[in-house]
This record gives sequence, structure tokens and C-alpha cells, in this order.
Amino acid sequence: MTQTVPVRVEMTTDDRASAMELARSVVERGLVACAQVGGPITSHYRWQGEVCADEEWMVVMKTSRDRLDELTAHLVEAHSYEVPEIVAVAIEGGNPEYLEWVIAETRRADPPMPSTPAAHE
Repeated sequence: MTQTVPVRVEMTTDDRASAMELARSVVERGLVACAQVGGPITSHYRWQGEVCADEEWMVVMKTSRDRLDELTAHLVEAHSYEVPEIVAVAIEGGNPEYLEWVIAETRRADPPMPSTPAAHE
């Protein structure tokens, strides 16, 4: 296995459509090898002095440690929350071939960039 550490990143958002869009955007940019959308889930938390319970959708992403700062910056910018949950943990083990694939996918020389409406005109 390479010296680069694979990581698992979790993020939540308020609806399925935004979860799907965020997942697609990070894969298109080559920031992650894989993004899985699951939900709905119910999150209980304290925000601005109130205890809240809201339905959310979770996006679980696999990437390499050295792409984490760029991934986080993209998610913070693209996310609708004031303070989005973005949590990363190192992957300690697993299928070596899968983990090598995660690293390789975040090393692609020219990841396909998302198309823009102007590009189709």
C-alpha cells in the first residue's frame, strides 16, 4: 500500500437532492474515489441554545489524507449550512485492493470537470 493514508469523511445535509449534488460534485472533481448517500436519518443536536432534531441525509466519502483540505474547502463553500458537519477518520484497515483504488482515484491526472450550462451552448 502507498504511504498516503485513506480516510473516510462523513457529512450531513438537509435533503436528498443536496446530498446527491454534493456527492456528485466531489467525485467529478476527483476529490474522492466514492461518495455514498444514505438517509433519511434524524440528527439530535444543540444549536444556538436549543436542542434540535432534524431529518438529514448522510454522505460518506472515501479519499486520501492529502486531499482532505481541498475536499473540506469545497464542501464548506458548496454546503447550505452555516457550519456543516465534515468529519474525517483514518481508515486503519480493509481490503488492500479497495484502499489502493481509493488512493489511485484521487491521483488521476485530469479528473473530469463538471460541465456547466455555458459549455453546452
